Amino acid sequence: MASDLDGTIVRPDGTVSARTVAALQDCLARGIGVVFVTGRPTRWMAPVAEATGHHGVAVCGNGAVIYDLDSERVLSTRALSVTAVLAAAEALRGALPGVVFALETLDGYRREPGYLVRDPSVLSAPCGPLADLLQDGPVVTKLLCRQEGGRADPMLALARSALAGIAEPVHSNAEDSMLEIAALGVSKASTLALIAADRQILPDEVVAFGDMPNDVPMLRWAGRGYAMASGHREAIEAADDVAPPCLQDGVAQVIERLLGRPSPS
Repeated sequence: MASDLDGTIVRPDGTVSARTVAALQDCLARGIGVVFVTGRPTRWMAPVAEATGHHGVAVCGNGAVIYDLDSERVLSTRALSVTAVLAAAEALRGALPGVVFALETLDGYRREPGYLVRDPSVLSAPCGPLADLLQDGPVVTKLLCRQEGGRADPMLALARSALAGIAEPVHSNAEDSMLEIAALGVSKASTLALIAADRQILPDEVVAFGDMPNDVPMLRWAGRGYAMASGHREAIEAADDVAPPCLQDGVAQVIERLLGRPSPS
């Protein structure tokens, strides 16, 4: 069972319901592997592991990192090269006027001066021209592209064309003005497939849940992909079925049905 986090099992207030936790624990008790597959950087994973009691392997950064929740250790990365970062930035500046960039690296967050920070915890992060931020050859898990006043859906449409053969653009919030860029060939699906193959699990033995464009490859790859009813149209179109919204414990409802587990009264 593979699941996105935010908007899928993690509610807007950052919590995970007791019903969802019980459903995840029931999977584990029956020998069903549970893998969180998220766009979140590794530094945001501890609260989810604590809330769910799950300490297995997670896919972070939209496929860029395989992370052990128990030891809080990076197991492997599929990073953007410095060359790819610079090439992607150049292509996006041509396609989306006024864009600015930030980097998610294994050593933390870095940003250009014009990149407005939404997360106060990274205000003190290194700040400077993109080329300078790359001087020490960091392991870049995501290139973040922001166009103030823009909208993620039209930004993504332009970025897909501009980055063809260079990198993989997605977004995880249609209301925002930010794109998330991964290395070419890297997605939630491609990294989840590596984990599944290592465990000798076939795609048709995987059930996946998601709600945004960054979940689309995973929903298509899994034997059964469920989009959240509250999710983005691209996710719903890509999925085999639709789960009730996150706020109605939609993932838990589907798991209960699949496992023949009585739903709470």
